[in-house]
Amino acid sequence: MSSNTKDGITIRIMTVEDYKNVKAFMKDDFFLSEPLCQSSGESVHRQNEKDNDEYHLSMIAQGTCLVALDENNGGRLVGFVLAGAQVPEDIEQHRVEAEAMEQHAWGRICVMLSKIEREANIFERFGISKVLYSHITSVDKSMRGKGLGSRLAATLMDVGRSKGFPVMVAYCTSFFSARQKEALGMQCIHSLTYADYKDAQGKPIFTPAAPNTMARVMAIKL
Repeated sequence: MSSNTKDGITIRIMTVEDYKNVKAFMKDDFFLSEPLCQSSGESVHRQNEKDNDEYHLSMIAQGTCLVALDENNGGRLVGFVLAGAQVPEDIEQHRVEAEAMEQHAWGRICVMLSKIEREANIFERFGISKVLYSHITSVDKSMRGKGLGSRLAATLMDVGRSKGFPVMVAYCTSFFSARQKEALGMQCIHSLTYADYKDAQGKPIFTPAAPNTMARVMAIKL
């Protein structure tokens, strides 16, 4: 995919050289606005940092991640998507990794994501052996409500098609991200209501602010 530019914003494939800026953007933007991280009160960007860096760089190497740059502002980074291939064997690996993590916010989030990943049963549901997993999408606060998140998701679908992925999937922890994906034709194939997801004492593990009441698995055939 070559880059595409609209209204002064260029979207292109992310490179390893972009990751330093992407990581700083994630710290200041994604981790402060994603509902589960935001409501945890913890410095989530520091949790599992080394493993997360390795995971993100492995996705970048696949040519399946995107950056959005504001050409009217010196090419400033204003959005990104981290995404990559997943295969059936990854599901069990994610469960093992999540259960071995520390009991901090990121560890709890990964345990929940592993649970809904197993329950959604993507590979059997669609009869496929690989899927394009949209992991993290983030848009600069100043650019929200202008359709940039939708452009990033639509561009990622094009990348997925060009690489032969039959399905794209995203786990939306935010009401707004799920609504945006739905508007692009993605369907909710599984959900988990936060109020029903409780610890051993019967207390909800996550209590994000409304309207973020559930995690949804969104999918679309490419």
